[in-house]
Amino acid sequence: MEATSVTSKGQVTIPKPLRQRLGLRQGSKVEFVLVGDHLEMRVVSSPVEVPESGFGMLKSKRTAVPADFDPAEMLARGKTRQRK
Repeated sequence: MEATSVTSKGQVTIPKPLRQRLGLRQGSKVEFVLVGDHLEMRVVSSPVEVPESGFGMLKSKRTAVPADFDPAEMLARGKTRQRK
């Protein structure tokens, strides 16, 4: 059993080995239950890691094309490659 202190704000730090074993991360939800003369903490849910955007997750076999690519504009400006 590991002991920890209660801060002036009523917060406690859960020891790292216990956080790892329970899968607790920032944003995890826990509930507290008073059982007789002791307190039980139960994990309600742990956040699922979702990337902010899916960009870069999958690799394409095609050559990347800039978002502002406009072949008609290139033709109008005469910036096309001459075929041999």
